Amino acid sequence: MNISDSERIRTVIESMGYEETEIEEEADLLGIVACSVRQKSIDRVYHRIHLWNSWKRERSLITFVSGCILPADREKFLDRFDLLFSIQEVAQLPDMIRQYGVATAASVQATRDVPDIRDEFWKVSPSYRSNIEAYVPIQNGCDKFCTFCAVPYTRGREVSRPSEHIVAEVTSLIERGFRSITLLGQNVNSYGLDRQSDEVRFSELLDRVGRATAGHNVWVYFTSPHPRDMTDDVLETIAAYPTLAKQIHLPIQSGDDEILARMNRAYTLNDYRRVVENIRGILPTATLFTDIIVGFTGETEEQFERTRIAMEEFAFSMAYIAMYSPRPGAAGSRWDDDIPPDEKKRRYHELSKTLISVAGERTAAMVGTHLPVLVTGHDRKGHLSGYSEGRLPVRIEANGTAAPGAFVDVTVTSARPLSIAGKAS
Repeated sequence: MNISDSERIRTVIESMGYEETEIEEEADLLGIVACSVRQKSIDRVYHRIHLWNSWKRERSLITFVSGCILPADREKFLDRFDLLFSIQEVAQLPDMIRQYGVATAASVQATRDVPDIRDEFWKVSPSYRSNIEAYVPIQNGCDKFCTFCAVPYTRGREVSRPSEHIVAEVTSLIERGFRSITLLGQNVNSYGLDRQSDEVRFSELLDRVGRATAGHNVWVYFTSPHPRDMTDDVLETIAAYPTLAKQIHLPIQSGDDEILARMNRAYTLNDYRRVVENIRGILPTATLFTDIIVGFTGETEEQFERTRIAMEEFAFSMAYIAMYSPRPGAAGSRWDDDIPPDEKKRRYHELSKTLISVAGERTAAMVGTHLPVLVTGHDRKGHLSGYSEGRLPVRIEANGTAAPGAFVDVTVTSARPLSIAGKAS
């Protein structure tokens, strides 16, 4: 999501006449797309702005911050950054810079010549960082209010983007030769629920995207769905279109019902199990990714062990594991963070070992099989690299000549727990 936001911010900045520089010390305008979901990320913001403000003693410089920012962090950023704005206000950035006192010829002319970027956020066309992979936001905000999460307080309530705009952007990306497209939202499968009288549901949106991409060499992904809203019609739509990638990212967060209830996840382990059974039945080749938090307030050793057992049961191909840290504003921040840091680290490493074990079994079973791979570049040894339809990293051992963006048929010759390697068929 931060990458997607950055691509729209870049469009607005470049419309003012600014050009990107790889040398940070030479920039006249420096900004950060922040994320208050993790304290470590915010700590890095403070470090960066301290450095930038020290440069102001020697030269003129404008700094800004945007992104997912909690109110408490916004208050602290106000006297450190020159400009602070929400992502929804990005089209107003030229006016903000002019009002700050930097009325360059480029910025004044941009304000006159580019009225289309001065409308709402969705109408700002992104400046994609890649010509192979693209992110298409379909929704902003969140209505779930998980007790560990800051997103509803940083991005507000759920707002669905008009489906015709989404399909139009996807169609444009296809015409421009993009090979991987990811639909983005905090809870993508609750798409349209905020506009039930005039918008489609997520399964129908996927159907429209499937029809728009049919016959093209492209994989379409989405992230992240909520288990509570994952219905069979979504899975059946994915099964119906070859372009809708067979990969599901389904956050579990915990394998213990009591912890799930305290997290306000609104499902039980059995509920999650039924969704996974449906995924395996309707999409038998799909890889399954997840998110897990260890060390949530009050988590006992027995409750953690249930999460570890759930990791074994569901045999995830990938899991993004986080050690819990309270976020100001979220309901959980009012509870004691009573799991010691060393214990959180131990649980993190234990769960990581389990992931390596179960994921390794799945990748080992792929040796000898054939599969298409999207080439995205080269590794450090010069081999082609990319990923499978299930988003598993792939190294192509033979010295291939395929360019990034090409699909290559690969015979899998070896496997690691979280990646595979093979030769071009």
